[in-house]
Parts: sequence; structure tokens; C-alpha cells
Amino acid sequence: MNTLEIGILGAGNIGRAFARHLVKAGHRVLIANRRGPASLKSLIAELGSNARAAAALEVAAQKIVLVAIPWTELSEAMGELPPWDGRIVIDANNHILGFDGKHFQLADLHGRTSTEIFSDMVPGAHVVKALNTLAAEVLAQEPRVGNGRRVVFVSGNEAASKKTISDLLESAGFSPIDLGTLTVGGQLQQAGGPLSGLNLVSIS
Repeated sequence: MNTLEIGILGAGNIGRAFARHLVKAGHRVLIANRRGPASLKSLIAELGSNARAAAALEVAAQKIVLVAIPWTELSEAMGELPPWDGRIVIDANNHILGFDGKHFQLADLHGRTSTEIFSDMVPGAHVVKALNTLAAEVLAQEPRVGNGRRVVFVSGNEAASKKTISDLLESAGFSPIDLGTLTVGGQLQQAGGPLSGLNLVSIS
């Protein structure tokens, strides 16, 4: 796969883990968080010359953008960005409000999927749901396990966008599995769904 430049909005554990895999695979990343580029100095130093911190507007202008932002901050963060004009947005978010030490508290989605709600926040984007089912510490691990590859589930309404993201995931060492549309696959993938937290390895 050719070298791509990927925008990452959110520099928490998910965003950092995926940035490391992308850089290792030879891609370039631009990363933004709510505290500004200066706060990412140590992360960028760790990632090396293929990574750069930038303002959210510049990151969001990339052709492919991963969004991994806490649910309670997501609407406000997306509302500060312009329309997406057909760019691909990877929805790695979960509708988690908090954790009481035993259980996650989930937002009431009123019968919709979290990715359908997220899609309303990114008008004009081709949304692909991915990278939200694995715990951050699992996602951060080497995706090649023995003679297999760690599975990442992918959902989306446009075949071309899903293919682009699946190819990107494969280039980073993962084994993508297409679950269909955002309505069908998103229900399976989202927090509380049957695939949430499931750590599978595809043996080749």
C-alpha cells in the first residue's frame, strides 16, 4: 500500500495506539487534541519524523481522519469543524459516559446506533466504524500474533470507503472483517454489543 497521511483527532489511548501502528507501517500521521500541539511534544518525539502535531482544523482536512474522543466531548469537538466534503472518517468512539469500577455507564441512544449519531456530527463524511471494539491496551499490542493477525471489525455504508480503511488496517498488520452497513455492523460493534471487547486472531 502507498504511504498515506492520516489525521487523528484525539490523542488518548486509542489514538496513540493506532498512530504507533501507522508510523510503524510507514504512514504519516497528524495528531490533534484539545490542549494544543505543544502538549503532544513527547508523543511526537516518540513517534518520530512521520508524525506531527497540528491544530484540529488541519488534522480534519486530511483525506482519512480517525476520531477517538470521549463521548461527552464528541459533539462539541465535531461542531467546531467544517463540513467533511466526502472525506473518510473512522469512527472509533463508544457511547461511554463513565465507569463505576465494575460496569460502564452507557448513554441512552434512543434506539439508534452510536455511529449513526456520530454520522450526524460529521456532515458530508464517509463514515467507517472501526477500532472501537478492542480495549486500548489490546489495540496497542503487536497486531501480528504468531501466524495470525488481530481482527478489527469494519462497518460502513460505502464499499469504496470500507475498502480503503480495510487496506489501511491490513497494511498495519490487522485482519479486517466487514460487518456491513453502519446500522447493522454498528449495532454489533458498539459498546454493549455482542462484539464489544472481543479479541480474535485470524489464522492465515
